[in-house]
Amino acid sequence: MTFKSKKVEQLAPGKLRVTGDLTIHGITKEVLLDVDGLTAPVKDPWGNQRVAASATTKINRQDYGVKWNAKLDNGGVVVGDDVNITIDVELIQKAAAKSGD
Repeated sequence: MTFKSKKVEQLAPGKLRVTGDLTIHGITKEVLLDVDGLTAPVKDPWGNQRVAASATTKINRQDYGVKWNAKLDNGGVVVGDDVNITIDVELIQKAAAKSGD
C-alpha cells in the first residue's frame, strides 16, 4: 500500500484535508485523508523539532481488487468491504548542524 499526496487544505486550526492517490495491489484511486490533532512543535533531547498528527479515511476494499472472503455459519462474512485506515505520523525537523560538527 502506498499513498502519494497531491493537495493539502487547512479546514480549521489543527484540521487538514489531504487529497492523494492510494495504491493497493496495483490499483490507484484518489482518496481524502482527514487530518486531526496537528500538535504544537516539541523539542526533543537532540534539539530536533517534532510534531504529530493522525489521518483517517474509509475505503471499499473491493475497489482495490481485495476480494477474498469466507462465509460464516450464520450467513455473515469474515471480512467486511468497508475498511477504516488510520495513519499516525510524527514529523521531525532536524536541528541545524553546529559549526565545526
